[in-house]
Amino acid sequence: MLSRQKLFWLSRVYDLPGSGARFVRAVQDNCAYHIRHCPEYRAVCRAEGFSPEQVKTIDDLAKLPLLPTLFFKRRHVASMPGWRAPMKVTSSGTSGSFSRVGFDWGCIFAEIPMVLRLGFYHKLVSPVPARYVILGYKPGRQDQMGVARTMFGLTHFAPPVGRFYALRWKDGSYIPDLDGAVKTLARWARLPLPVRIVAFPSYLWFGMERLEELGLSVKLPKGSKILLAGGWKQHYAQEVDKSTLYNLAKRVLGVEEDSIHEFFGAVEHPVFFNSCKNHHFHIPVYSRVIIRDVRTLEPLPMGEVGLVNLITPLINATPVTSVMTDDLGYLTPGEACGCGLTAPYLTILGRAGLNDITTCAAGAAELLNQTGAQ
Repeated sequence: MLSRQKLFWLSRVYDLPGSGARFVRAVQDNCAYHIRHCPEYRAVCRAEGFSPEQVKTIDDLAKLPLLPTLFFKRRHVASMPGWRAPMKVTSSGTSGSFSRVGFDWGCIFAEIPMVLRLGFYHKLVSPVPARYVILGYKPGRQDQMGVARTMFGLTHFAPPVGRFYALRWKDGSYIPDLDGAVKTLARWARLPLPVRIVAFPSYLWFGMERLEELGLSVKLPKGSKILLAGGWKQHYAQEVDKSTLYNLAKRVLGVEEDSIHEFFGAVEHPVFFNSCKNHHFHIPVYSRVIIRDVRTLEPLPMGEVGLVNLITPLINATPVTSVMTDDLGYLTPGEACGCGLTAPYLTILGRAGLNDITTCAAGAAELLNQTGAQ
C-alpha cells in the first residue's frame, strides 16, 4: 500500500495543508483494506452506509465510522492473521481491561521514518551517548504494553550506554525501586555523559520529591533531558500542574524547561505527538484530530471542548483508522502558540471516565461540567 508509505515518508512533518491529498488517499486505501479483511469493520461500515469513496477531502474524514477505544478493550478484532502482525501491543489496562493492537510490517516500516523525522525536528536525536533512568516498566516477554514499548524506543534517540528501570518484573508482578532510581541518578550525575530521564509524569514527581526528602539535589550533565510519556492515570488525585513540575525539575535536577519533552499517543493511535517548546501538542501530518460533541458526536469548531477523535491510516493489522477516545480536549490554531508552527494543537483536559459505550455522552458531559469549559 504505497499511499501509506508516501504519507509517512513526508519530511515536512507539520505541513497539514500540503499533506492533505496524501492523507486522504492513504485513509481511503486503509479503510478499503479493513472492509475487505475484517468482518466486524465491514459490518459497521455497512450499517452506517459508509464506503471509502465518500472520503474525498479532509473534511470528509468526519464521515469515517467511529470505533471507541472501549470496543477494542472488550473485543479483539483484526484485519490480518496474527502471523502477519509481528508486533502485538496492549494498553496499560489501568481500568481493568486493555486494548490489543497488532502492528503489521508495513506499519512498522512507516512508523520508523515518522519517529526519526519528528525526533530530528524536535532535536531529540543526538550522536552523543547517554545514560537512561527509566521511571517506568522494564520490557520483557511478559509485557506487551504500549507504554513500555514507547519508553524503550525513547532510549534510542541517543546511543544508550546504561539503562536503569524503576519498575522491574519479579515473581509475577512489577516491583517499584524508586530509591534505586534516585541513587543511580545521583551517581550518574557525577559522570561526564548526559543523562536522560524517561518517565511517567507521576513517577518523575514522586522521584524528585524523594530526592528532596533525602536532602539531595543534583545537577545533571550538560545535554541531559527529561522525556515524559503517558499520563498520571491511577495517580490523578496527586497530579500537579506543569509549571510546578518543571520548577521542581530545575530545582532538584538542574534541568531547564526547554530540555523537558512530553509525548502524547495511544495504543490505538500510535502516532508520535511531541510537544513544542511551549509544551503544546501540534498535530503532525501523519494524524488528524476531530473534536466531537459529547451528546451528538457531531464535529465541533476550533476551540470548543468535546471528545477526542483520532484518525490515522498507519495500521493495517487492526481497524483503528478512526478511533473515539474517552478523552476530553479541544483544538487551538497553531498561530496562537507562538512557537512558529501553524498546525493546530491539541489540549487534553482529562478522561471522561467511561464504563460503557452507551454512557459515553453522559460521562463526558459530567466531566465537561466539572472543568467549567464552554
